[in-house]
Amino acid sequence: MPYRKSNIWTKLDWWTVAVYLILIFAGWFSIYAASYDFDKISIFDVSGRAGMQMIWIGTSLILGLLLLQIDSSWYEFFSYWIYILVILALIATIFLAPDIKGSRSWLVIGPVRLQPAEFAKFATALAIARFMGAYKYELRFDRKFFLLVAIILLPLLLIIMQKETGSALVFLAFFIVLYREGMSGKLLFSAFCAILFFIIGIKYGEETWGLTPKGEFAVLVLIIIFANLWMYGYRKKGRRFIRTMNFCSAGLGLTALVTLYFVPFNLCIAAYGILAFMAVYMLFIAIRYWAWHYILPVIFIIFSVVYLMSADYVFYDIMKPYQQMRIKVSLGMIEDPKDVGYNVNQSKIAIGSGGLYGKGFMHGTQTKLKFVPEQDTDFIFCTVGEEEGFVGATAVMLLFLFLLVRLIIMAERQHSAFCRIYGYGVASVIFFHLAINVGMVTGISPVIGIPLPFFSYGGSSLWSFTILLFIFLRLDASRNDSMY
Repeated sequence: MPYRKSNIWTKLDWWTVAVYLILIFAGWFSIYAASYDFDKISIFDVSGRAGMQMIWIGTSLILGLLLLQIDSSWYEFFSYWIYILVILALIATIFLAPDIKGSRSWLVIGPVRLQPAEFAKFATALAIARFMGAYKYELRFDRKFFLLVAIILLPLLLIIMQKETGSALVFLAFFIVLYREGMSGKLLFSAFCAILFFIIGIKYGEETWGLTPKGEFAVLVLIIIFANLWMYGYRKKGRRFIRTMNFCSAGLGLTALVTLYFVPFNLCIAAYGILAFMAVYMLFIAIRYWAWHYILPVIFIIFSVVYLMSADYVFYDIMKPYQQMRIKVSLGMIEDPKDVGYNVNQSKIAIGSGGLYGKGFMHGTQTKLKFVPEQDTDFIFCTVGEEEGFVGATAVMLLFLFLLVRLIIMAERQHSAFCRIYGYGVASVIFFHLAINVGMVTGISPVIGIPLPFFSYGGSSLWSFTILLFIFLRLDASRNDSMY
């Protein structure tokens, strides 16, 4: 079929390529500083981390050039096959990979180690884009929607089976893509509530207010508030419901005062009673007026309560002790600067010691004395903070911000749904990695062990992000190609 082909080199988004090059070479210098050994002073010494990263950078640049030479239509045509091959690799990894630091996620092929979980990101992005781009698919809660969710969750579950929880959580970033393509904001809001309820329930679960567990009661109050806000958008019947619930909430507040000063009482019982009344009332409205959208707040209440009741079981009986400790340290429930919290504590010391302008390249004391474990991989950002200071760390964040904004602009200018959806997939994965990695280095989020894109040491990580980005660059460069 004849197409009007544009010159790829004139249509390539060179701003994105420039940021990519700056990031990978800035990462290379940071890896050299973080892994510096006094016996190996050359940055090109391949027996050291920096030398090996130089090889990964070289092969990544070659890989990027090759990806730009492939016809853009091939990516859409072979997207399902790529996804299937990666899924088979993930399954093989579970059984064939050796145990390395408690996980089975690396396939060893001679002198090379590859992590299929990294390549599953671009494969899943392609599969989602192909599925949603076909026949102008619209997001609705039907069989196709659950099939789409299965495409996302299948690699996630396989990676969890490899005991790589951090890498698995990255796939939740694809739900941002679904939101952009029309998924109801209520589902995204429910996911936010799940995280908020879990944090509050665990953090204050062991504290009491008289006979009332603080964590459980706080979550129940939030469920009541959010359900009220949900109902507020349902016009007259919803606002009539709000007035009714205001009386109930006032009664709950009065009960709280009574139980605080006069009669010991578990306020959670009253909160459960209010939620039961809310659910029954909304169910009554749904049946009487055939207004089935009132069922959604009922489902929200039921699932929130069940989720709250199961949070303790998941945290204490399913999560491993080291995962529990990481979460407790992150939430400030315990102080453990010498064990589980050691990495984060030393990382914050390194970043703080950098001050405004940093100690200078190769002059970071925390870096040189190896106080921070995994400093050239998961904790590479603290090297930037110590040696380049607040100014350098801000510059790196601004580069990533520019890249994300550029990716969104590129995604929005695509003429096909496949290219637009894939572009948002690229932006979502990079954003998730950036937010979580910087968050765990600065102590904001739990340590889950995911690399900083283009910065952290590792061939699989750099290759996967290069493939992810350069496929989109190729798709964008041919966006104006059309049939005569």
